[in-house]
Amino acid sequence: MTPHTQDLRPLSPDRQCLAELLAARHTDEVECALGDFSSLARGKRLRAADFIAGLGCRMPTVTLGMGLTGGSPMEVFGSILPQAYTDMQLVPDTTTLRRRPGRRREATVLCEPAGQWHAPRYGRLLQAAELSPRAALRRVLQAYEAQGLAVKAAPEMELFLLQRRPDGGLSSASPWRDAPVQESACEQYSLERTSHFDAYFDELYGAADTLGIALAGHLHEAAFSQFEVNFHPGEPLAQADAVFRFKRLAREVAARHGFLASFAAKPFLDQPGTGMHWHFSVQRLGADWPHLFARPDGRSSPELLHFLAGLQAGGPAAMAWAAPHDMSFDRVRHSDSSPTHADCGEDDRHAAFRIPASDAAGRRVENRLPGGDANPYLVVAATLALGLDGLQAGQPARAGRDAAPPLPRSLPAALDALAGSAALRRWFGDPLIDLFVALKRHEHQERQGVPDPRQAWDLRHLVELA
Repeated sequence: MTPHTQDLRPLSPDRQCLAELLAARHTDEVECALGDFSSLARGKRLRAADFIAGLGCRMPTVTLGMGLTGGSPMEVFGSILPQAYTDMQLVPDTTTLRRRPGRRREATVLCEPAGQWHAPRYGRLLQAAELSPRAALRRVLQAYEAQGLAVKAAPEMELFLLQRRPDGGLSSASPWRDAPVQESACEQYSLERTSHFDAYFDELYGAADTLGIALAGHLHEAAFSQFEVNFHPGEPLAQADAVFRFKRLAREVAARHGFLASFAAKPFLDQPGTGMHWHFSVQRLGADWPHLFARPDGRSSPELLHFLAGLQAGGPAAMAWAAPHDMSFDRVRHSDSSPTHADCGEDDRHAAFRIPASDAAGRRVENRLPGGDANPYLVVAATLALGLDGLQAGQPARAGRDAAPPLPRSLPAALDALAGSAALRRWFGDPLIDLFVALKRHEHQERQGVPDPRQAWDLRHLVELA
């Protein structure tokens, strides 16, 4: 049985449990949120009684076939997705039910799609969950559990705080409305500039607490008006949920303060890009020495090198998920510590896969490939799936950039690598890979059809939606 075809433990909310949860929170309204391939939150708000009665809500299957701008590749309808835009169920994961920040009697909950339809492209019934990035991550984590392994993950999110100029260009944000206070040169690590945005970050941290997002701190990063926010380590699915929710939250809070929070990968060609770096450690369940990546004497273990070898082998194909837009490759081509090869190194911030300096218990791998515009579920799922392949193959990592596989330098090349990846198809299934590739090729063609695509497509759409 391949990882993709193994039974996925379904989400199975209980009506009485839902009623008790909402009553305890004095909830009148519930927001059902579904993360799509672009990691936008799509869904529906409904009255609590209707949410309980329906064990979630209904949404049209066309939702799964929508790109970042709302456009769809028509060839997927009638082949992968239903031609008639039939309904599917959004099934809530009750462990993610939280009060919606700023909305005293409203809750928000993360959902996965359920339902089935005949998919002529594959000649069989297709389950909606096969097209869910979140469900794909849950499958990978089940495979780790079956091997007696557990994972800890900690993300680092970079973002820009920006304002649009009258000519459509971008500038650094002013922290106060109508105040002539604006960063004109990079003030990297500046506490003074960071303190100008105290009101924004205070509200952001408070809202994150409401959603159960454990933030550890923030600082001014290496580009003007750029900040990095660090998360405490946690279970991978919860961490991917946290990043999915955090991106939306950061944008919403910024809008209330009169500026934009952007996770676009490279809004300024002459400034460093926006990263989404992930730290991973693996533990053996029930072992006297649980830390898989290190020996008790402090040396790195062979398993660490095997894990890295899996990431190197699959890195070129996984790049389509780490860099899902044309602008994403500006971050690679105009590199400021952004990897160009699937190399690894001890405490090397130019490497794709870094081994940070640490004691034995803290030994971990940092995946530095993803940009801020990446889907957190797909990034985490691909990293862990490829790492487990490496552990099972038992091959050593290739040291040095010259020995490491080069990464794609454009979105079409990355999509070709993903489409041809036997390893990722084995883990994630043909339907998810094929639909993702079709959506991103459609966005690429949409972008190619406008003059000056960086200005007219990238800066128009990605600054606020990536």
